[in-house]
Amino acid sequence: MKRQQGFTLIELVVVIIILGILAVTAAPKFINLQGDARVSALNGLKASIQGANTLVYSKAALAGVEKVAPAASNGPTVEIATGVEVNLAYGYMTAELDNFKNALDVSISEGTTPVGATTDWVVDTTTTTGKAKFWQSSAPTTCFIEYSPATAIAPPAFTATPDASAC
Repeated sequence: MKRQQGFTLIELVVVIIILGILAVTAAPKFINLQGDARVSALNGLKASIQGANTLVYSKAALAGVEKVAPAASNGPTVEIATGVEVNLAYGYMTAELDNFKNALDVSISEGTTPVGATTDWVVDTTTTTGKAKFWQSSAPTTCFIEYSPATAIAPPAFTATPDASAC
């Protein structure tokens, strides 16, 4: 009697079903990679701003203006590069577009939403609270961090980074 070589139809169907089950359980893990990437980018921007603020505060302390309140005009400033200044609030950057452009090495523009941005980052500094809201270009409007400048009793702060489902 000859031995058959190969797989039966039932064996092939079982293997296809097992592969389908594996694909269904693994797919959700890979679907939201874009959200995870946006969260990581926001965390990177947050770290960049924090690093810039550390250097700005050091320069402000050397200049003796680290405890000076911001003024409506002609407030305290420090020079972070030749001819490049940032405005200060208690030694840290205020929430102004020019400060972020001068202190960060990123492509940034002003806007109230990330829709249609032509730069990598969009910042809204027109809020009445004096805060700055940052989005990555083309991100959902729920995917942002917000920078609060320093006050007399607190250093600058950020809102919590959103989770990947919001991005």
